[in-house]
Amino acid sequence: MGRATDDIEDLLRRHAPQVLGALVRRYGHFDPAEDSVQEALIAASGQWPRDGIPDNPRGWLIRVASRRLTDRLRSDEARRRREERAAALTPADAFVAPPPGEDPSGAGPSALGRAPSEDDTLTLLFLCCHPALSPAAQIALTLRAVGGLTTAEIARAHLVPEATMAQRISRAKRAVRGTQFRQPDAQDRDQRLAAVLQVLYLIFNEGYTATAGPDLHRTDLAREAIRLTRAVRRLLPHEGRVTGLLALMVLTEARAPARTGPDGELIPLDQQDRARWDRTAIAEGTALTEEALAQGPAGDYQLQAAIAALHDEAARAEDTDWPQILALYDLLVRRTPDPAAALGRAVAVAMVHGPRAGLAEVDALAEAAGTAGAAGTAGQRSHRLDAVRGHLLERAGEPDAARTAYRAAADATLSEPEARYLRRRADRLDRPDT
Repeated sequence: MGRATDDIEDLLRRHAPQVLGALVRRYGHFDPAEDSVQEALIAASGQWPRDGIPDNPRGWLIRVASRRLTDRLRSDEARRRREERAAALTPADAFVAPPPGEDPSGAGPSALGRAPSEDDTLTLLFLCCHPALSPAAQIALTLRAVGGLTTAEIARAHLVPEATMAQRISRAKRAVRGTQFRQPDAQDRDQRLAAVLQVLYLIFNEGYTATAGPDLHRTDLAREAIRLTRAVRRLLPHEGRVTGLLALMVLTEARAPARTGPDGELIPLDQQDRARWDRTAIAEGTALTEEALAQGPAGDYQLQAAIAALHDEAARAEDTDWPQILALYDLLVRRTPDPAAALGRAVAVAMVHGPRAGLAEVDALAEAAGTAGAAGTAGQRSHRLDAVRGHLLERAGEPDAARTAYRAAADATLSEPEARYLRRRADRLDRPDT
């Protein structure tokens, strides 16, 4: 039963963005459409384990969600009047009209005018990255509507209170209300692409290393991010940023089978059984990286993909080409202020020049984060900074300081596997002979 329930949850998460996109395309009401989709997902999670998964699960979800949405739109006279006033201000071709004679209740299989497809999810993705929204709002709305993350998860990823994130998402939904549900034209698409790629990368990262909860890896999110990135690449096959991001995801996900042990414990990169890495994925990712680098000037995603390829190509941890990785990180940190890139460079410095050199880099990053936090900006200290500091202090022969850093990192993370791993590292320093 547990496995069947997990399979159903994966299926629901995969179909949810497509169902939402289909409803928004048909009705144009983002907020109530999302509520109706959630109700349909809840109904499915209760009914399908008992009665079995329907032959057309996506069609089932669309029919149920459509009924819930039309019921909701008809239940309140005042809301109906508001919808009519909004419709009067909306161009006649803003939304796809139902075919003549079609029942708008959603009772039939053609209730949404045409069968939903991956295009609906892709269109929803670009809608969430509408230029009327701030970058923060674009990311939050896409993570919620397309990525399926909860408001609490998005708030943790952005280091803000959940109530603040809920307000941000609500404002974003209101801002795109009445927008045509169609893929943007070429010029508009290019303007939104950076936000789309950033959102996809965040969805993937949340899947590859969950920010909270009992599991290290959320396979459904990681695979959904890769699927959506493949869809964007089909739309823009010669765009190096898209190819680079896909390469980075594929190369990173290739290591997933070796990242956890039998009990779900975290296994760091240098201790993983590389025979368990997905060599087919590594071959694809490496080819994509070469293609991305040939498609234009090397951007952030292309450089990160090149770093991932160097890790994946090493048969043993000690075979890793750290000087080349450091050179790539040097290019990357000059391009982007991303703290994760700076921390990755600090690790590369340690591997090339020794742990003391790496510690100096980490200390500088910690000081910068503290200064930024004191100035009231978003520069809050990450638990990963303390985790790397602990590792380098251990390598430098300072077990007491390393233990303190590991425990600080364990206390700061909301990921249970990460916390257990960090505490084990600290406890091992209490018993050096074990």
